[in-house]
Amino acid sequence: MQPSGYTIFMVEDDQSVRDALGLLLGLQGYPVVMFADAESFLKAYRQEWRGCLLIDIRMPGMDGLALQKRLLESGCRIPVIVMTGHGNVESAREAFLSQAVDFLEKPIDHAKLMRAIGEAFARQMDAENQENESTEFTQLLANLTPRETEVMELVVEGRHNREIAEALDISPRTVEVHKARMMMKLRVESVPDLVRLSLRRHNKNRT
Repeated sequence: MQPSGYTIFMVEDDQSVRDALGLLLGLQGYPVVMFADAESFLKAYRQEWRGCLLIDIRMPGMDGLALQKRLLESGCRIPVIVMTGHGNVESAREAFLSQAVDFLEKPIDHAKLMRAIGEAFARQMDAENQENESTEFTQLLANLTPRETEVMELVVEGRHNREIAEALDISPRTVEVHKARMMMKLRVESVPDLVRLSLRRHNKNRT
């Protein structure tokens, strides 16, 4: 069963395919919302949507690969599963370069589809967990003193205690005290965890 609040959004111009897959997924307990083309999906899309996308490649108007790229560029984090009745190496390559979870050829193998949906939901949950972790880290940063913030920035740069002490004109022992307090306030247990969270926050702020 899918996580609570997750929906499968299907963008497929063939009504018979929509009906068949919609019935299959509904019987598996998945909420399904269906669209006949990319334009109607984009018009309805909301940033708070969670789950996964099933996108057909060949559709009137905007094709599936163009929709996938559009969503990726706009910051949409809903994982995408691409479906096609006209698969080739180039289109598969293009889909995976745009971070597709899977590339399924029609007629759709139901077992493969279920596995792909499971992986898509796992990716969605991982992205949400990272987002929550990054938000919490940002909030905890506000608890640091200016000196603890300076120590943190130098630690993330890879400086050792003696180098930090020289840079800030304090003793190595004082660096250790500030570092311990900083790690405790940020709720991190190791320097690698501190670096990981700091870099993730930096990359998030750049997007």
